[in-house]
Order: sequence, then C-alpha cells, then structure tokens
Amino acid sequence: MNGTLALIGGEEFTQECSFDAALLQGVQEVLLVPAARAYENPEQTIARAETYFASFGVSVRVLDVYRRADALEPLPSELASAAQLIYLTGGSPMHLRSVLKDTPLLEGILGAWLAGATIAAAGEAASVLCSHMVDSRGGAFTIGLDLIQTMTVIPRYNQWSPEKWHRTVQLARPGLAVVGIDEATALIRSPDGDWSVEGAGSVHVFRDGARADISVLSAALAL
Repeated sequence: MNGTLALIGGEEFTQECSFDAALLQGVQEVLLVPAARAYENPEQTIARAETYFASFGVSVRVLDVYRRADALEPLPSELASAAQLIYLTGGSPMHLRSVLKDTPLLEGILGAWLAGATIAAAGEAASVLCSHMVDSRGGAFTIGLDLIQTMTVIPRYNQWSPEKWHRTVQLARPGLAVVGIDEATALIRSPDGDWSVEGAGSVHVFRDGARADISVLSAALAL
C-alpha cells in the first residue's frame, strides 16, 4: 500500500505545524531534500530542520542534490528508495522542477511512496508535484512534474491577493481543482485515500470557478 502524502502550505519546521507529530510516528530519520533552496541559503534551512526534528527525537539525513546532474546519480535514488519520510522544502519551484524531472531520484521518491513511505512537500514543492504548476509570480499555470494530475496547489495561500487567486481559478481547465493551502497548514492524504486538513490555517478548494469541499479531491491523485 502507498504511504501518506502531506502537501504543506509553507512555513515548515515551525511550532504551528502540529501535524508533524503524527507524520513522524515510527520514523527514526527524515530524508531532507532542500534542492529548491539551492540559491537561497540552504544551510540555514537545513539547520532549522535539524533543530526542529531533533525536538521529536528524529534525525535528519540531508540529500545534497542541488543540480540536475546530482539527481541523475544512483546514490540519491537509492537513499530515497529506502527512506521512511522524504521532506521536500519550499523555495524555487522552477529550479526544483528542473532538478527532479525525469531523473532516477524522482523515481526513487515515487517508489518509496508506493512502498509505504511518507512524502511531505512544503510550499512551492507542493505545487511542483502537480501537472498544472501555479506560477506564484502571477497566478498563471506552467508545467510541473505531472504526478498529481487532477488538482493544482497554491502554497502560502494566505499571502495571495484576491485578484491573483481569482485569476488562477478562472484560468483552470474544467474539472481541475484549485487548492489554496495556508502557511503552517497541511492537506494530508492517508494511505486509504482520505484527505484531511491539519495545522494552523485552512485549505481553500475551488473547482469550475466556485468554492468546493475537500470531498471533491477523493480521486485527485495520480501518483
């Protein structure tokens, strides 16, 4: 059976992320993938993650993959395949997509999830997993990693202006769910396929131009 998927709106590794305690149950080590922070001081993010997870008694292994060439090497894929929990940080969505697309590392991450591991994608990483990736600069769409095909994610939704999210909703193709996730908030899919919302904020779902309930996401995963 596949594992848990947690799509986090941003502000990861903070006390407001109350959902992490459940995600970490039974986990001894988190595999941290800070590739999206390659040009944004990844060391600072790594240090914050190590301190945060240490408070749960969990260690961190950092996957030093910052370029596409790194993701094409066999070792990162092997480490991902054996991980209990893989955590992709927020940062640059375009860079993360270019690093992971069509690589052994992405296959390793997907294989781990199919084998029961938990995948947590925070901030922009949550949007990158989708076929229709939201461009946070203007709210239009670009191409993501094509793993989640029937929904798109707006991370840090609480920071978006009404004009920008309205544009995204209007540009979405018929039937595509547009999901805005507030910071320090997670939309979580259980191994049974059930979606739930945890954390400090809310999740906002739109489909066909109107607000909807998270129940419309029941078949929204194509991993």
